[in-house]
Amino acid sequence: MTNLLRHLIMTHAYRLECIGMDNLRKQTIRRFQTAKCLLHGEYELQDPKSEEEVVNVIFIDKDGKNIRVRGKIGDNALYLAHRHGIAMEGACEASLACTTCHVYVHHDYVDKLPIATDQEEDLLDLAPFLRENSRLGCQITLVKELDGIELELPKATRNFYVDGHKPTPH
Repeated sequence: MTNLLRHLIMTHAYRLECIGMDNLRKQTIRRFQTAKCLLHGEYELQDPKSEEEVVNVIFIDKDGKNIRVRGKIGDNALYLAHRHGIAMEGACEASLACTTCHVYVHHDYVDKLPIATDQEEDLLDLAPFLRENSRLGCQITLVKELDGIELELPKATRNFYVDGHKPTPH
């Protein structure tokens, strides 16, 4: 039994105790179903189930090296980069609170992405080396129309580290 499931069962049982048997019939109790749930970023750890799901992505690292990876529909570009050991930091773990997953989207694909939200635009204003085709990798969800997309990492990102430390993905 997973810790999450154990927590849900114990919380649910505690709530039943607090309600009391007299009030139990008066309360609406939500039932929950136990099924395999995925943890934050875990979806990107899974391989595509079929060729129809495959979305090819080319990451261009800070040294200009092309790294071709096979993602799948629904993958988040940040977590896909982590899966393949690409140095895209993602300090805020895709919570849209930093710019360490800043990428340049190849011009052929910029219009195929959804328009950036105001929050993403505000964060990008803080990113060093901003360009017209700048986006945050955590906001790029792969769809089949993005097959072959090129995502280039900028030469540097802004984070709290100033001593050259390179954090590893969580």
